Amino acid sequence: MSNAVSSSHDPAASEDKPLVLVVEDNVANFVLIARMLGFIGIETKWKTSGYEVVEFARQLPRLDLILMDLRLPYESGYDALAKIRASDHLKDVPVVAVTAEASQEQMRKAREAGFDGFIGKPLDPDRFPEQIRRLLAGEEVWEL
Repeated sequence: MSNAVSSSHDPAASEDKPLVLVVEDNVANFVLIARMLGFIGIETKWKTSGYEVVEFARQLPRLDLILMDLRLPYESGYDALAKIRASDHLKDVPVVAVTAEASQEQMRKAREAGFDGFIGKPLDPDRFPEQIRRLLAGEEVWEL
């Protein structure tokens, strides 16, 4: 695996690096996201489904952002978001929908469900790092 994918036992993982949890069932998409985030100095963790995201995230020392695919096995991104929002530990962590179902209708639905942003796939490697920087700075990103 790429160096961009850090494990919790990685001694090189820095306490001051932002930590992003990517919830994505497609390995190629995750590798692309992890490489782009690693390139800008962001540590990445990965779950393949929304199922048990809350339990997994509780084990992390901190969490700065969750990138959530909407179409996931076992539990949709919407269902996982509801559990995250109900968790005292995670309720304030920004959760951004990242989906191939990029349309104005899906963006509206994601906003109404309580997502903090929306990024359409395919991801644009020229725009994605700046979108993430903006999200980590507390700005909203709602882009197809």
